[in-house]
Amino acid sequence: MSGKDFVEKDYYKVLGVPKDATATEIKKTYRKLAREFHPDANKGDAKAEERFKDISEAYDVLSDEKRRKEYDEARSLFANGGFRTGGPGTGSYSFDFGDLFSGNQGGGGGGGLGDVFGGLFNRGGPRQAQPRRGADVETEVTLSFEEAVDGATVPLRMTSQAPCRVCNGTGAKSGTTPRVCPTCVGAGTVSRGQGAFALSEPCKDCRGRGMIVDDPCTDCHGSGRATSARTMQVRIPAGVQADQRIRLKGKGAQGERGGQPGDLYVTVHVDPHPVFGRKGDNLTVTVPVTFPEAALGATIEVPTLGGPAVKLKLPPGSANGLTMRARGKGATRKDGTRGDLLVTVEVVVPQHVDGDALNALEQYREATASDDPRAALFRAAKGA
Repeated sequence: MSGKDFVEKDYYKVLGVPKDATATEIKKTYRKLAREFHPDANKGDAKAEERFKDISEAYDVLSDEKRRKEYDEARSLFANGGFRTGGPGTGSYSFDFGDLFSGNQGGGGGGGLGDVFGGLFNRGGPRQAQPRRGADVETEVTLSFEEAVDGATVPLRMTSQAPCRVCNGTGAKSGTTPRVCPTCVGAGTVSRGQGAFALSEPCKDCRGRGMIVDDPCTDCHGSGRATSARTMQVRIPAGVQADQRIRLKGKGAQGERGGQPGDLYVTVHVDPHPVFGRKGDNLTVTVPVTFPEAALGATIEVPTLGGPAVKLKLPPGSANGLTMRARGKGATRKDGTRGDLLVTVEVVVPQHVDGDALNALEQYREATASDDPRAALFRAAKGA
């Protein structure tokens, strides 16, 4: 990204967010647009790919608090086309920053306004460009229910800014190398006397980079940066929750000028299971039982996720909705232990009864005719 782009592009408009948007609003909007315009979802669509690149570039700047501040300040600074120091009778010096960003930028994968203007008012000597940490990268993955419980290694395809592979980030055409700027001798800044101060300003000849590219790379046009797509194997830990956000340190975009890489943030989605549910570290399952089993008690078999069935003792007089616990049959915790399987009993009422079953139920009804299960309900209603 050139300094000119850094100033002239309206990244807020690219993402469709207001200038006072919060970091959360910016991230939410970016994730929505990234899913819509991702190259994998728009194969062969050049416009969608270009839109995705613009979205990624805007998010790289606006998601970084420091870079966003530099961007906002630069946009405000350049609103009137320049910057002026001094005053009447002081030998004022006017510097047109438009000249700084005109023409073709040199190589080396330079950074934002903080690197270019960082030493503008320093009293000391010229300052070398500092390493810049790589941008954080956001992506999403969908796991099966079993993978979320047991953990899984999944391939993730990510698109981010990285040093141009053709020129290895130098910005120079293959077979050539950038040369040290003779004006600033590689410092990127030159000093000029300004009264009692030493005014350090970006070198016009090298655009503040310290190096001059005479023959730019045809792929990145001298910027030293390019959009890179890569696939990496990522281990998702066991017991991950649905919509949980996992941070993988150092797996984001590569840094500039020896800077540390950014981080990769993975939002995990989990497909539902036809039998089992999830409640924290515990799994849940609903098991149907017959009326005699609930009334008289029984030993019932209960399925487990990925393992053999377990037997649980159903006590006599078990009510519908009773929950029992099979210990150690749930999801894996961070410490390696497992949660429990919560088994909810559902008493099944037969839809059709005939023959001996009908006769037995008729006899049971006669035998329990004096037991009114609703008597307590009416007594409580009258008391109210």
